[in-house]
Amino acid sequence: MAVTTTLGWLDYTVIFIMLSISIGIGIYYRFSGGRQKTIEEYFIASRSMNVIPVAVALMVSFMSAITLLGLSSENYYYGTQFVVINLSYVIGTPIVCYGFLPVFFKLQATSAYEYLEKRFGIKTRMMASFVYWVQLLLYSGIVLYAPSLALEATTGISKSGSIIIIGLACSFYSSIGGIKAVLITDLFQSILMFASVIIIIIIASYEIGGIEKIWEIAKIGQRIEFDNISIYPTERHTWWSLIFGGLATFLSLYGVNQVQVQRLLTVKSLNEAQLALWLSLPILILLSLATCFSGLSIYSKYYDCDPLTDGRISSMDMLMPLYVMDTMHYFPGLPGLFIAGIFSAGLSTISAALNSLAAVTLEDYVKPVYSRCTHKELSPTSSANIGKMIALAYGLISIALAFLAELLGGVLQAGLTIFGVVGGPLLGVFTLGMTSESAIESGAISGMILSLAFLLWIAYGQPRPIPPKLILSNHGCDVDTIKNITLSALKEPMKLSSQKIDDTSYFYLYRISYMWYAPLGFLITVVVGLLVSNIVRCTFKRTQKELDPNLFFPIIGKRLRKEQSPHFECSQFVNLHNKVQGKYTFNVDVSSDEIIG
Repeated sequence: MAVTTTLGWLDYTVIFIMLSISIGIGIYYRFSGGRQKTIEEYFIASRSMNVIPVAVALMVSFMSAITLLGLSSENYYYGTQFVVINLSYVIGTPIVCYGFLPVFFKLQATSAYEYLEKRFGIKTRMMASFVYWVQLLLYSGIVLYAPSLALEATTGISKSGSIIIIGLACSFYSSIGGIKAVLITDLFQSILMFASVIIIIIIASYEIGGIEKIWEIAKIGQRIEFDNISIYPTERHTWWSLIFGGLATFLSLYGVNQVQVQRLLTVKSLNEAQLALWLSLPILILLSLATCFSGLSIYSKYYDCDPLTDGRISSMDMLMPLYVMDTMHYFPGLPGLFIAGIFSAGLSTISAALNSLAAVTLEDYVKPVYSRCTHKELSPTSSANIGKMIALAYGLISIALAFLAELLGGVLQAGLTIFGVVGGPLLGVFTLGMTSESAIESGAISGMILSLAFLLWIAYGQPRPIPPKLILSNHGCDVDTIKNITLSALKEPMKLSSQKIDDTSYFYLYRISYMWYAPLGFLITVVVGLLVSNIVRCTFKRTQKELDPNLFFPIIGKRLRKEQSPHFECSQFVNLHNKVQGKYTFNVDVSSDEIIG
């Protein structure tokens, strides 16, 4: 891979300042306020955060370096159909706000998986927590790997060096500063992310002669596509796969994922948490659309000399940083600002992951084991110190896993595949608990195990076809200034359609789009969970225990309260009468509504 230009001292200064500010925020929160001495402050900021930083942090956790690098190259190589996924975010936000979020807010638990213990039992909690633990560690490795691509493509520094630098910096400030440091650095880093994408669009518009020219070139190059309504699940991106797949992924991330649930619990009230989620929606869509258009902006420069075909880059995820160095090296400091934005996107996601992993490990494993062994509870100070050490340890593990991320292909698809394979079953088991009164632990566990096994098989089974890219050209690579090629000359080669690879020889399930993994996992978990629950209850004549209405979606919980209210009112009356009389004993027969003295 050839590196055309490198960063200058001013660029390195900008990157150094960004890293220093992030680390400085962590140090500040380590020695200010309560100094992170309790788990309440360390993991949920003592529920004292403002709505604005939480709203931005919710977006930043979702839009990582994977998104900036992967989404731009997605639109460059495969077209704009992926933009449709934004509709799923609009559909999913009210479901999270008025379905999942009220349940977690009433629970007020540091670990979201405490819900599963209350609803089903300790086995379900342990299993779901472990699955989440594996998912987030793998994803953290990919997120850490993505910025290293940017640094290698622009400076020649090895991926190994950049992975270690970013990983250590992130591990340090997130482990000492807690969730407060994570949220405030997210606010700072989001500005750099927006700046990186907007700079690319401005530079491309200036070079090519306006945004309309960018759109015209993309249209000629067959990049503009919003109308794929194919019903076949083997189509990579269609309206149905993006809306249903995007919705399941969004709900698994915002509705039941420890990272987002933990952030939403840092505000004072449910209303503030819902407001933060609604505010994050337009910010998320704006950055998503801007990143998509940045891919078309990059295409306006390389439409006749694709750097991947020409051998200038070895991975399509290196496309954006290469463009930055090709077009911005004349402006000292500007490439550094872009690289800082990519690093920021990675840092924000990793820091959130480390804090959440530490919270889950401490609450779901360390504290219960300590209690059983010593018959004592961990003190708040000890819990906070152990949490910090766990966060640091996970940072080091993420660094190790980042070296394996290169084997997973394009970072965007790799990240969404992991979220689909694990997120779908997790969403299914939480939804099963919050919407079904008949579901029991054996059904929840059976559904989750079966769906996980099935998705791991179809997602990573081999051999599998490689999705064909849209038409690429290196016809103009011998021309000094590509933008001087006339659009009329460009139209000739673009009349040829890209060759469709015949993938019918591959096993059908291996050809299913990765966007269907999350919906499939969700459906299998729910359907199998309900079937097994009802079979076990009927076969072994198990009676349903009394259900807590707070563990269900508000609309279901309200109905449960009405159904159970006669029993509660009767019980309260009897207890009160006993206290007043002091000499009668009453037995309540709820089935016949009789009181027997």
